[in-house]
Amino acid sequence: MTDRRTFLKDAGIAAASLMAVPALLQACGKKGGAEGNKEDEDIESKLIVKKGDALPITGTFLDEISHDIPHQNWGEKEWDRDFQYMKDIGIDTVIDIRCGYRKFITYPSKYLLSKGCYMPSVDLIDMFCRLAQKYGMKFWLGLYDSGVYWDTGNMDNEVECNKYVIDEIWENYGKKYDSFGGWYISTEISRQTKGAIDCFRAMGKQCKEVSMTEAHPKGLPTFISPWIDGKKAVDAASDQLTKDQSVSVQQHEKEWNEIFDGIHDYVDACAFQDGHIDYDELDAFFTVNKKLADRYGMQCWTNAETFDRDMPIHFFPIKFDKLRLKLEAARRCGYDKAITFEFSHFMSPQSAYLQAGHLYDRYKEYFDIK
Repeated sequence: MTDRRTFLKDAGIAAASLMAVPALLQACGKKGGAEGNKEDEDIESKLIVKKGDALPITGTFLDEISHDIPHQNWGEKEWDRDFQYMKDIGIDTVIDIRCGYRKFITYPSKYLLSKGCYMPSVDLIDMFCRLAQKYGMKFWLGLYDSGVYWDTGNMDNEVECNKYVIDEIWENYGKKYDSFGGWYISTEISRQTKGAIDCFRAMGKQCKEVSMTEAHPKGLPTFISPWIDGKKAVDAASDQLTKDQSVSVQQHEKEWNEIFDGIHDYVDACAFQDGHIDYDELDAFFTVNKKLADRYGMQCWTNAETFDRDMPIHFFPIKFDKLRLKLEAARRCGYDKAITFEFSHFMSPQSAYLQAGHLYDRYKEYFDIK
């Protein structure tokens, strides 16, 4: 008899094998995902829902310092192709999710290298800025994550490290590239995290002040992407999919009203992660999020996760209908923008996951993108 842990282990091995399929197809002279055979081009799914009745995804994180998803080991050729795929479905904003995590960094930072970080083989920030410029997109820089906050709950170190990183990034890339369009304060929180308001204010203030120009007298915009403490907000390393205790809509509103009140001067947008609540809870939480953002003059975005939190294997591309439900709710509630975590792994036709290219195709069918 096969127990659950053995099943998951075997399933994980099978999944790893599946991820090699796109490479095998390419080696055999075949293409999957968005690049099917010519004779199949006229075949389309017969949708029984209204096409395009949702907020389209116009931004994506770039997860180049991977934490819990596999690295794809792309070079500039693969990244250039991915930016073209993004452009083809209307993505105009790319966000480096973090410019460093613990000792791995995305650019040759003199400050972070002096603190023991490892030298990267490629300057990814420079590459992303160039590719964004090439494809008419805006690039947003995600700040450095030292890992100390995750280990101790103390945010002071994040503020201290980023004092140097923000100045360095602006001097090396912000002044150089017109595509440099904003800042992502990458410290993820939920609810009343100790020190969150002071942390976001300090980092947001510095980001804005350093990037003040004649074109942007108030500095470039900033945003955060926290999570809702819903029933699916469980530790990614856990084999549990849900938890018994989760925040109510009323408590969520009370706590985030306090946070928005404290940060709105230096944080321009909030993109709550949408995967921690159930699909029949979307409208209730989204309505509150939009109301709070409007109250404090902030943009209300959604971080429409394109990976599936409902499966015992972490993390595969999401079922299209789940993504559709989330984007439809965002439109109903009047959200300003949809970004995703994250196109390259979970939606790109050249992803290591074969399912990602099919999600790309289903998305194009739904939004009638040719």
